[in-house]
Amino acid sequence: MIYIAPSMLSADFGHLEDEMTRMAKAGANYLHLDVMDGNFVPNFSFGTPVIASIRPYSKLIFDVHLMIVDPIRYIDDYAKAGADIITVHLEACSDLDAAIAKIRRHEVRVGVAISPATPVELLLPYLDKIDMALIMTVVPGFGGQSFMPDMLKKVRTVKRYADAHNLKLDIQVDGGLKAENIGLATESGANVIVAGSAIFNAKRPSEVIQKMREEADLHPYTK
Repeated sequence: MIYIAPSMLSADFGHLEDEMTRMAKAGANYLHLDVMDGNFVPNFSFGTPVIASIRPYSKLIFDVHLMIVDPIRYIDDYAKAGADIITVHLEACSDLDAAIAKIRRHEVRVGVAISPATPVELLLPYLDKIDMALIMTVVPGFGGQSFMPDMLKKVRTVKRYADAHNLKLDIQVDGGLKAENIGLATESGANVIVAGSAIFNAKRPSEVIQKMREEADLHPYTK
């Protein structure tokens, strides 16, 4: 199954409840919540107070992507705020195993992300410990960037590794995704698709999500 995760970074921050409702009605599965600290990435977004305040207004899965330095310090806070999935960056963790274990203690799904410059081989040893691998298809930190198709080689490597080791693993891609290129991601093995401006800027986001699903169905993973 393909899961669509609109990125709240592209939402109207003055009307977050309305935006979440709009995404739910449009057929989204997750809400992707990008947390930026201005350090690991050169931008700021929002943190636990915002996530906790909007949590009561949506039943969608809160997919929290921590683009912050040493995220283990704040895992308790994001779990308490209502995260259903917490994804940390391999590059940002001094002890990735400890961060994974801490997320797991909260009975929250565990994700690990890698940025475009990071070799995918560094991620492979952790795949049997996590629920989702996130392959960034843009440089993290800003919305609205162009999709980097070369990153799909990493998606295919992760998918082949997961299949070879009988791992039940979601593979998420984030950055520049839209109906026109989602097929490249799904045929490489991705099944969780983050899209921001392509969905939020549409007059009819339901039509965009429907089109994305149709394109995904036309381009299933091929070994």
